[in-house]
Amino acid sequence: PALHRVYYLSLEFYMGRALQNTMINLGLQTASGFGYGGSGRDGRRSCFLDSMATLGLAAYGYGIRYEYGIFNQKIKDGWQVEEADDWLRYGNPWEKARPEFMLPVHFYGRVVEEDGKEPKWVDTQVVLAMPYDTPIPGYMNNTVNTMRLWSARAPNDFNLQDFNVGDYIQAVLDRNLAENISRVLYPNDNFFEGKELRLKQEYFVVAATLQDVIRRFKTSKRNCSGPLSFESFPDKVAIQLNDTHPAMAIPELMRIFVDIEKLDWDTAWNITKQTFAYTNHTVLPEALERWPVELMEKLLPRHLQIIYKINQIHLDHIASLFPNDMDRICKMSLIEEEGGKRVNMAHLCIVGSHKVNGVAEIHSDIIKRDVFRDFSELEPEKFQNKTNGITPRRWLLLCNPGLADLIAEAIGEEYVKDMTQLQKLNDLVDDDAFIRDVAKVKQDNKLKFAQYLEKVYKVDINPASMFDVHVKRIHEYKRQLLNCLHVITMYNRIKRSPIKPFVPRTVIIGGKAAPGYHMAKMIIKLITSVADVVNNDPVIGRKLKVIYLENYRVSLAEKVIPATDLSEQISTAGTEASGTGNMKFMLNGALTIGTMDGANVEMAEEAGEENLFIFGMRVEDVAEMDKKGYDALKYYESLPELKQAINQIKSGYFLPKQPEMFNDIINMLFHHDRFKVFADYESYVECQERVSALYKWTRVVVKNIAASGKFSSDRTIKEYATEIWGVEPTDLKIPPPSEPREHK
Repeated sequence: PALHRVYYLSLEFYMGRALQNTMINLGLQTASGFGYGGSGRDGRRSCFLDSMATLGLAAYGYGIRYEYGIFNQKIKDGWQVEEADDWLRYGNPWEKARPEFMLPVHFYGRVVEEDGKEPKWVDTQVVLAMPYDTPIPGYMNNTVNTMRLWSARAPNDFNLQDFNVGDYIQAVLDRNLAENISRVLYPNDNFFEGKELRLKQEYFVVAATLQDVIRRFKTSKRNCSGPLSFESFPDKVAIQLNDTHPAMAIPELMRIFVDIEKLDWDTAWNITKQTFAYTNHTVLPEALERWPVELMEKLLPRHLQIIYKINQIHLDHIASLFPNDMDRICKMSLIEEEGGKRVNMAHLCIVGSHKVNGVAEIHSDIIKRDVFRDFSELEPEKFQNKTNGITPRRWLLLCNPGLADLIAEAIGEEYVKDMTQLQKLNDLVDDDAFIRDVAKVKQDNKLKFAQYLEKVYKVDINPASMFDVHVKRIHEYKRQLLNCLHVITMYNRIKRSPIKPFVPRTVIIGGKAAPGYHMAKMIIKLITSVADVVNNDPVIGRKLKVIYLENYRVSLAEKVIPATDLSEQISTAGTEASGTGNMKFMLNGALTIGTMDGANVEMAEEAGEENLFIFGMRVEDVAEMDKKGYDALKYYESLPELKQAINQIKSGYFLPKQPEMFNDIINMLFHHDRFKVFADYESYVECQERVSALYKWTRVVVKNIAASGKFSSDRTIKEYATEIWGVEPTDLKIPPPSEPREHK
C-alpha cells in the first residue's frame, strides 16, 4: 500500500548546525565535543523533524528557503543593532537544488464567472518555486527524511509579455520583485504585522507544497485501476499547520479540489477537513493573524471567495444550533467586521482542521476555556494537547557529551531513543560518587564557558559563582525586567553590607528583540547599562557579574545551556504557551526558577514541585487581578527594595549621562504593565533567596534530569502520529544499501 505521509508546514525551521548532529545520528561520532566554533542556527521544528525521522515516519518538512535568516544581533553602546544574516554567502553543502520539481505559484489577477460555469482565476502573475532539499537523518535507523524549502524565481518571460515596449532591461531588473518573496524572514516573534510581502510568503509556501503533495498522491495512485479518486486522500496525507502562518493551505486545497479536480464542494470540504490539523502557539492577542480583506482580495481573490463560502456554511451551522445568538455568530465568524474587515486566520484553521492542539497542558486548557471557547463548546473532541519536546540527540549528546556519557555509563545507551529511561537515575540520587561526577561535569562545562566569555567579553568570570541564565526572545511577557530588578536588588544588598556572606552569581541574559519593538530594545539598553555599573563597581568585585550574551542562537545555546546552574522561566502565568528552553536546561542539569506557566507546570509535576523554585501568581491569581485591577503603585510604595531599584533607574543611576533614558520603561511599569512585573517581585526575590540558600544542589539536579523523560520530542511526535495523523511509528532499522535486501 502507498505510504501514509506526514507534511509539516512551517514558515520557520530554526536548524542549528548539521555536521555534528548528522554524524551522531549516523553513528559516525561518539559523543565527544568539537569545542567552540563561530555561529549557527533551533527551535521546536527541527526537533520535530529529527524525531519524525528517528521514529521512522514518512515525513516531510516544508518551508521557505530564506536568503537572509533571522538577523545577527550586535550590541553597540548597549543597544541592539541588526545586521543581515547572509548565511548562504559560502554556499550550503547540505542542500540540493531540485529544478526538475520547480512549480508555478499565482498571485493577483481576477475571478471571472461566466453564467453557469465554475469561477476561473485569470490574469495572474506567476512566480516559480524552486525546491531545495536537505536530508534529515533519523538516529541510527538508516532512515533519511527530507526538508524541502522553496525559493522564489521569476519566470523567464517575467514582465516581458505585458509591456513589450522595448524596455527589456527594466523588465529583467524587475525580476527582483518576484524573487523578493523568499528574500528575508520576518523577525517578529509573537507580533502580527499585516504586510503584503508576508502574506505572499505564506501563500507561496502553501501553493508550492500542495502541488507537490498532490503530485505525490497521484503518483502513488498510478497503479490503481479505475479513475483517480481523492476519497483516500486523508488516509494517505496528513498535513500539520504549524501556527496560522500556513493557514492559506485550507482555501488553496479547496481551490485545487473544486476548481481544478472538479470535486463537488461538500466532498472537497470533508477531505480537506480530514487532512489538516492545526497547532496553536500563542494566546497573546497581538500575535494572532488577522489579514485585511482588502489585501486578500487584491492578492488572492479566488481564495477570499472560498473563505467567504466556508464562513457562510460555518455560520449557517452555528445559527441552526444557536438561533438568535448573534453575539456567538459574530465571535465565531472567520471574518471580523469591526475596525476594517479582516480574516481571522486562527478561526479559519480551527474550522478547516479535524484536530487543534496546544503545546502544553495549561496552554491547551486556556485555549479551550478562554481563547477559542465557543469553538471547543461546539466540537470538544477536536481539541487536544501535545506538550512540546526537544530532541535528546542535539540537546544532550551533541551539546553535553560529558553528561551524556556519564548517564550512559550509569543506565545504558537506550535513553537516547527512549528518554523515559532517565527515571532510572532516581536510584542514584544518594550515590555520592555519581553525584560527584555530575557536579564535576557541570563544573567542567562552566570552566569552558567562562573561558569563552572572558575571551569574547573581556570580563573576569568567577567559575565558582552560580551561573544564572535567562536566554530567550526579549519580550515584555517573558519579563526580563523582573530579572533586571532582582539584579539591581542583589547589587544594592551587596553595597549595603559588603561583608555579609553572599552566594556569588554570574547573571547571563541574552536574546534578540524584534527590530520594531521599541520597549524590548529599551529593556536591552537597561540591562546593558545595569551591567556596566555592576561589573565596574570595586565593592561588588567577583560577587556579582552581569553579561548580555550577544546574538543568542542555536550554536550559542549549545554552549551556555550545559554550563547553566539556574534557568530563568519567569513569564506571567498564562502567557507562555510552552517554552522549550526550559526543557533543554532541565535535561542538562540546571534547576529552574519559574512561574506556573507553559511546560514549567508539567516539569514541576514530573520532578515534584519541591525540586523546582516555583514563585508568583498562578493563572487564577492573574485573572483575579485583572478583574480587580492591577495597582503597580501599591507594590512600589510597600516594598522598599523595589522602590529603591525603580528610583535608581528613574534618576539615572545606571546611565548618569542620560538620566531620562528609561522613562518609557518606568511609565509602562506604573501605568500599563500587562504582565504585572511588580506583582511578582516580592515572591521572585524571596524565591531567589531560597535558590542561594540551596546552592549545594546536585542531588536535586539529578532528580530533575531523571524527571525530564517526558520532554522528548520523540514522545511529542508519537502522540501526534497516533492521535492526530493516524500513522504508526516504527522501530525498524532499514538495512543500509551495502547489505543485500531480503526479497519477500
